[in-house]
Amino acid sequence: MDVALTGPVALAERRLAWLDARQRVLAANVANADTPGFRPSDVTPFAQVLSRRAPGHLATTDARHMGPKGGPLGARPDRAAIERTPNGNAVSLDEQALRIAETDQQHALAMGLHRKYLALFRTALGRNA
Repeated sequence: MDVALTGPVALAERRLAWLDARQRVLAANVANADTPGFRPSDVTPFAQVLSRRAPGHLATTDARHMGPKGGPLGARPDRAAIERTPNGNAVSLDEQALRIAETDQQHALAMGLHRKYLALFRTALGRNA
């Protein structure tokens, strides 16, 4: 069993990939804050992404495979966006800034856990460098 592919390291890497995708979606929301009719998006919550890996779930094991609609992490319209400007735009810069800060904090935590687990493995192998 390869611990780097199944254990906490793999979970931290999946979390980092999810956080990267969320940061890209949030950046697109902010970039389109003045676009008439634009509706903000967010990615599928991480807990739902993890639960999709149930037995029988089709995995894309090759770059040429087709993934689920909306990308691998399922960017979807943000249902919390209620207010709209007169031009139809529903992006709240304050809300997006809070989500970006939250994503940054979660990224720092996942990176810290990833580093600690790798340091633990190096220590176990006698490679303290």
